[in-house]
Amino acid sequence: MVVILDTDHLTVIQRRAEPAYSRLRARLSKLSPNTVQTTIVSFEEQMRGWLAVIARVRNQSKEVAAYQRLQALLRFFNEIPVLDYTDVVAPRFEDLKRLRLRVGSMDLKIAAIVLSQDGLLLSANLKDFQRVPNLQVEDWTK
Repeated sequence: MVVILDTDHLTVIQRRAEPAYSRLRARLSKLSPNTVQTTIVSFEEQMRGWLAVIARVRNQSKEVAAYQRLQALLRFFNEIPVLDYTDVVAPRFEDLKRLRLRVGSMDLKIAAIVLSQDGLLLSANLKDFQRVPNLQVEDWTK
């Protein structure tokens, strides 16, 4: 089974946020590296975040630091398989939207990708993702 990291679990890894980082790494270390993946939607969320930071900074040292973080993000995503938002996924997303689950669009896109892979989503956002029918979701940071 493919294990797919949501944006919040990616952030725990990137920031090495303890104690969640140690718990997550311990469980992930038991898996084959190719089974741990993420989505292009999570990449978009993180990319937009850093681009917004860059757009707001007004001094040189903070701008340099923001670009360094953006570069680190690029390196990170080059080292993990990233699942696409495809012609197969898009109709699933539309089906989920029609259910009016009170889940955000980005989360529904992630859910559609995970469902298309018959994967397990790792997210701390259980409240929202558990509303999605047939979606397997767990929080490995707790």
